[in-house]
Amino acid sequence: MDIKVAYGDKVKAIRKKQNVSQEKLAELADLDRTYISDIENGKRNVSIETVFKIANALDKPMVSFFEF
Repeated sequence: MDIKVAYGDKVKAIRKKQNVSQEKLAELADLDRTYISDIENGKRNVSIETVFKIANALDKPMVSFFEF
C-alpha cells in the first residue's frame, strides 16, 4: 500500500462526504488549493503539521485519516 495514495484517498472521501470543495478545504486549512489536489492524488508526502491542519479544517480527529 502506498501511504500517500491511501491518505489522499481518505482526505478526498472525508472532504466529499462533508460536501467541502478543494478550494474551501484549502482556505480552512490555510493551504494552497493545488496542494490539496496533489495530496488527494497521492503526489505529496505531507508533514504531520499538514495532517493536523487538514484534520482540524474538516473537524475530524487525525487518527481518522489513517483508518484504512
